[in-house]
Amino acid sequence: MQRTKIIATEVAMPTTAGTASSISEATCVRLYNGAGVAATVSISTSVGAATTLSFTMPSASVEFLQKFPTEVIWASSALVKVANVGFTN
Repeated sequence: MQRTKIIATEVAMPTTAGTASSISEATCVRLYNGAGVAATVSISTSVGAATTLSFTMPSASVEFLQKFPTEVIWASSALVKVANVGFTN
């Protein structure tokens, strides 16, 4: 059975490309959308970079996102929370 290991306290997601964060250079993050509506989550190679990948996260859902330590993320709502996590067996 796989378990989630909490590495850092959950924080509000940055809400613009200019304030995007690597979340302490995390390679895996847990996202929770508490916005009450769908939110857009975006990932990029650097703060303000032109190349961005995005996905829609339904309200009241949890997603795990694997990323490179230098990639940065942000969401369309500060009510999307993010925590640096890992997995254990």
